[in-house]
Amino acid sequence: MMLWRSVVGKLWLTILLLVSVVLTILTVMLLQYFERFHTEQAENQLINHASLIASLLEEENTQDAALSMSKDIAEKFAINAVVIVNGEEYIFTTTEEMYHEQPALVFNEDQELSSVFLEDDFVITQGTYTFPMGEEQVTEDLMVVGMPVSINPGDSGSIFLYQSLEILESASSQTKHIIYLSAGIAIVLTTVFAFFLTTRITAPLRKIRKASLEVAKGNFDMKVPILTNDEIGLLAIAFNRMAKALNTNLNALNQEKEQLSRILSSMADGVITLDREGSVMVTNPPATEFISAWLYEQGYEVEKAGNLPKELEDLFEKVVQEEKEQMGEVDVQGRSWVILMTPLYGQQDVRGAVAVLRDMTEERLHDKLRKDFIANVSHELRTPISMLQGYSEAIIDGIAESEEEKVELVQIIYDESLRMGRLVNEFLDLARMEAGHIQLNKESINLTDFCRRVVRKFQGVSKEHGIELIDEISLLEKPIHADGDRIEQVLTNLIDNAIRHTSEDGSVTLRVEPYENGVKLEVEDTGTGIPEEDLPFVFERFYKADKARTRGRSGTGLGLAIVKNIVESHNGRISAHSKVDEGTTFSVYLPYES
Repeated sequence: MMLWRSVVGKLWLTILLLVSVVLTILTVMLLQYFERFHTEQAENQLINHASLIASLLEEENTQDAALSMSKDIAEKFAINAVVIVNGEEYIFTTTEEMYHEQPALVFNEDQELSSVFLEDDFVITQGTYTFPMGEEQVTEDLMVVGMPVSINPGDSGSIFLYQSLEILESASSQTKHIIYLSAGIAIVLTTVFAFFLTTRITAPLRKIRKASLEVAKGNFDMKVPILTNDEIGLLAIAFNRMAKALNTNLNALNQEKEQLSRILSSMADGVITLDREGSVMVTNPPATEFISAWLYEQGYEVEKAGNLPKELEDLFEKVVQEEKEQMGEVDVQGRSWVILMTPLYGQQDVRGAVAVLRDMTEERLHDKLRKDFIANVSHELRTPISMLQGYSEAIIDGIAESEEEKVELVQIIYDESLRMGRLVNEFLDLARMEAGHIQLNKESINLTDFCRRVVRKFQGVSKEHGIELIDEISLLEKPIHADGDRIEQVLTNLIDNAIRHTSEDGSVTLRVEPYENGVKLEVEDTGTGIPEEDLPFVFERFYKADKARTRGRSGTGLGLAIVKNIVESHNGRISAHSKVDEGTTFSVYLPYES
């Protein structure tokens, strides 16, 4: 079935049908021609023989000699003859099978043959004749030629030459067999030749098809061999050029695609490509994180997601309708994203859009921190400056009359100036640390003895406030390499904060133990704790707990920010855990080799 659908089958069948039609027409024409040819040849032969015998009978001097010669001619050319001279019949037959009784009587009774006696020209006819053979009759299909003969003046005669039509049919049958055999041989040869020819023609086409399938699979190195210089050879050349051009273009496209992919992957901004229906086609990692965060916020599963934030969908609808870029903003999981969406134009209309998402959270946070910094600095400096100004005016105006009052006012002025100095120094220290200019004088420190000394330093303060200071300091196998002054500053700040935020009869614990190729220090208190919403900001500048819990010993709010920078400069990390009304724990990890 597949053969007839192929080019080989179609060409083969076409050639075979064409040759078959031609041979059929030629066979029919040849059969008709040879049938007429045999008939005409037999007629001409009989007419010639009849003319020859007639001329012999007319020219010979004796009748016997003429009849003898006529008999010889009939036997030589294998024909049957009846000569009627002056009413006498002379029958010459070549075989006994062709001997018939009274043939002259039969021919004379034939209306057409009997006209020979009345006319001077010959008569030829074909028909079925019945001859008496004793008591039986024999019917024969014969071709008969009748010709008048004039031997002597006044004498009349005629000659009848006849031949069985079976001889003509036999000759025609042989001719037909030859024609049919020739046609069959021609059909067979045509079939073989057509199949061979079409196979030779289609063999290069099959190779081109095979090469096309390989090219479709991405094997552009596949080449078609060029075997001929005809149209198929030119097709092979064109195919090889096409494969080479496709390989070059595809490599260029892959390079551009890889370059674009790397650019998208390395971009800090998110990129989302949308089609005409608003479905996501291409995203880069920041955009994927944005979509995942939004899906998490909405409670959707990533695999089942088929939509985008409503703000993004509204922006896309505006882009499609107005066919110009649009800008918007959306908040997802506490982060602020600014979206710039630009339409992608097709031949007639907008076929999609590209959205660029920029995370503006850090910028907004920096703006907020800058504003908060100015506000906090102004707030921190306003109080001591106001006190300096007020008490100075009191001294100048003579409000303090006694020396004791003047000394008290001067002492207040002095304390406030120290407070301003500490604030400025902490500002400078924090600025240097955040700029990476912190200088560490590292040395080997026996952290066990070091921490016990720090605890003893705060024993007096803790007793003064009715707070139990507990040390759970383990013996460490080896010393730590760190800056002692900075580590003491860390512990001092943490313990001081814990004491200030712990109520009377509470406890503060300093815990030291080995942890993951380093040391873990924990300062745990039983104070009022830190609210959950404030916990992420405890290490920010100017963060302060509720001043109602500080018993008048408010700090600057820079201590924990400085602590974080010191710990991180030692390649360590710090974290805070707290529950309101239960206490707070600050954990510091310091590696042995920082």
